[in-house]
Amino acid sequence: MYGMLLESVQHFVQLEYGEQIWYRVLEQANCKYICFETHKVYPDNIMASLAAACAEVTSASYDSFMNFFGRCFVRYFSTLGYDVTVKATGRFFTDFLQSVDNIHSQFCFTYPKMKSPSIYLTDIDASGCILVYRSGRQGFTQYVMGQLQQIAKDFYNLQVKVRVLDKASSAAGSKCSVIVTYRLDFDNRPYMQYKAKRTSFNEIKRFSPFPCSLLLELFPFGIIINPDMKIMGVGEKLAEIWSSKETFLSKSVGCYFKLRRPKGITFSWKNTRNLQSVMFELECNRGSGNFISREHPDSNRSSPSELKNVLLKGQMKFISDINAIIFLCSPIINDLDELPEQGLFLNDLNQHGLSKEMVLAGWQHNSKLEIMFDKEAQRSDELEKSYELLDTWKRRGDDLLYSMIPKTVADRLRTGDSPLSTCESFEAVTILFCELVGLSSDTLEGAMQVVATMNTVFSCFDSLMDKYGVYKVETVGQIYMAVSGAPERSTNHVENIVTLALEMIRQVGGMKGSDGAKVDIRIGIHSGPVVAGVVGIKVPRYCFFGDTVNTASRMQSTSWPGMINISVDTKKLLCSEKYKIENRGKVKVKGKGEMETFWLFVL
Repeated sequence: MYGMLLESVQHFVQLEYGEQIWYRVLEQANCKYICFETHKVYPDNIMASLAAACAEVTSASYDSFMNFFGRCFVRYFSTLGYDVTVKATGRFFTDFLQSVDNIHSQFCFTYPKMKSPSIYLTDIDASGCILVYRSGRQGFTQYVMGQLQQIAKDFYNLQVKVRVLDKASSAAGSKCSVIVTYRLDFDNRPYMQYKAKRTSFNEIKRFSPFPCSLLLELFPFGIIINPDMKIMGVGEKLAEIWSSKETFLSKSVGCYFKLRRPKGITFSWKNTRNLQSVMFELECNRGSGNFISREHPDSNRSSPSELKNVLLKGQMKFISDINAIIFLCSPIINDLDELPEQGLFLNDLNQHGLSKEMVLAGWQHNSKLEIMFDKEAQRSDELEKSYELLDTWKRRGDDLLYSMIPKTVADRLRTGDSPLSTCESFEAVTILFCELVGLSSDTLEGAMQVVATMNTVFSCFDSLMDKYGVYKVETVGQIYMAVSGAPERSTNHVENIVTLALEMIRQVGGMKGSDGAKVDIRIGIHSGPVVAGVVGIKVPRYCFFGDTVNTASRMQSTSWPGMINISVDTKKLLCSEKYKIENRGKVKVKGKGEMETFWLFVL
């Protein structure tokens, strides 16, 4: 919805309840907006959230505030000059109710993203009328009631009682609409008297019967439709521009004519009869396809040799004598250049009205401009979807990059830093090496089972990294390498790695390989200084260098399945009260000679 609706709420809540209450309402509604912009589009649920918050803060009901918000909007738009449009729609309140859809259509350029409801009357009497409201928005029943009551009071000096007779939902494709039937009780005698007077005048001046063909001569683009929504006849000019050899008589009107206005309704007999006071626009494909099955050329992509679809605008009029509706219309043409594009000539247009004058003067029809706007809006939506898709792929690219290089380092490279500048030394880190043991295969099927087991185990380990503040460096074959203290420095690097190692042992204890065999791992840990940086261009990796890496690897290779082997340096940094450490004695380490190592257990 547009910000003007929410502006009206803010203005009158502040005016009648005070600014402090308004700020409490915003806080209660978890609304991130402090103020609203008239032409900005906001989520529809904000209105309901504000009403619920107002009810909570003031101990009133939700429905009473939605009704109040509807009244606020009428009072607010009057200050912006829109009251002139409402007053000009008709002499009586009933005239206004029959013209609401036409009013909405006049604001389609000022508020191009407006999703206006459809409103029509099904019964009118001296005591009021029955109104049907159809909208894609849920929860605005009371809001509409407040609007109707305030308009009747301010512009027609009427007191209106509104009650809900029925409420239902309908679905058309992926769109769901709410349909509410209201009974409006008010003094409607002046309207009924005026209507009776006009009817009696017509009775006195009653003409002798004349054939429907006369209407089609006056409106050569007219269409006669029966209750089954089949075409009974068309005007002479419409028949002339028909490009299909197949007859259109007795065919469904929806095959060749697409409803463009009123929006938000289905092209049905009931809706057409109920909306006779509303301007209709139909797009005609000249019989070159089928709108229902969507087998028709896109008018936006027609080649120079193809004629464009014709846009017809006019009024639906029910003729009781033949139990049919006739669409009294004329084509919408902007200028002389557009005539040949539609296969028309100037003498094809109605002799009455301003059709010819408008074409000669080159006036722009709102409907043509609206079609142009709809095309631009469609392109804008496609562009927006492309941007969303771009963001999605960018996030995937970032996730892939951050899986190879730490985020802090990757961000530095993005700003233009050279890979060499990312190299730095770390005085104290703790490195873990973990190897899956007992996995071997001499067959292709067995190799696939090994890969599946490794994927299960390593995926489990990956999920533990962020939890314990550890950075996964790489996996090489069946070996998993992780480090704490780099690239993000940490004073708890030893505890982070040790806690992670114990959790790895615990997690693997309940796992089985794809062949049902028990999974075993052996872990080695060592602490000390390292140098780290980005290496490579085609497939860059964040690598660690130094004797600490080699020693940690040796701790793993000399460990036993299901055990954690740690060095003296790591043992010195550990708090012995938290862990059980058992001296393993001296172990011969390749390239190091004999080294004293320790077993680590959970306390």
